[in-house]
Amino acid sequence: MKSMRSTGPHAGVKKYDLLTAMAIAGLNGKPTLQTSMLRLVAAITARYNWKLDELSVGQRDLARMWSVDERTVKREVKRLLDGKILLQLRPGVRGRVAAYRLNQDEVYRLSAPYWKQVGSDFLARMEDSRTMLSLSDDKVVRVDFRPRLPQESAWERTFTRLAESDPHLHRSWFATLLFENFVDDILKLRAPSSFVAQYILTHHSGRIRDVASLEFPSLKRIEILQQTP
Repeated sequence: MKSMRSTGPHAGVKKYDLLTAMAIAGLNGKPTLQTSMLRLVAAITARYNWKLDELSVGQRDLARMWSVDERTVKREVKRLLDGKILLQLRPGVRGRVAAYRLNQDEVYRLSAPYWKQVGSDFLARMEDSRTMLSLSDDKVVRVDFRPRLPQESAWERTFTRLAESDPHLHRSWFATLLFENFVDDILKLRAPSSFVAQYILTHHSGRIRDVASLEFPSLKRIEILQQTP
């Protein structure tokens, strides 16, 4: 999905509407969802970077905010990721704090049956917002009928996460990358040209490495080669 960043004109209304949608989805859900959405609303309200469209906060800070232990934080974040309510942009590795993005599509899906309960004005605004997201969503579809090796499936999951976390960057640079192999902890990819390969290595290899490390835990380096004619 292509998230709609809540900055610029009417940004305040967009943020409040999104928070309201999260709240009513929780209030009308099972107790587990109620708790999850209440915790998420607190985290989004206090720590979400709307300009970057990401939530980056440590487990210790979340534990203090939610009045729970860090083990509970890990379970809660996993539940939100499994439910696609949050999308992981980069893992918390090498001393860095993990970063997540709010999946507005999923928030809309969960809350849509209850929009009219808030009011006709809220219903109209949310339907308009969902239409804009739908029109701007440019999904990449790749069809490949070859039998897939486990490493290829791992790359496909990485590819999907890259598309979800930053659709514009994915369309511009990552969409043409092909999986070559994963040997000796090196992820080898192929790009359509030497220029694309070098540009990605120079400017975006860190982003790929952060996401790919979720599927290739032993990853040490990324190499991008030019596709053969």
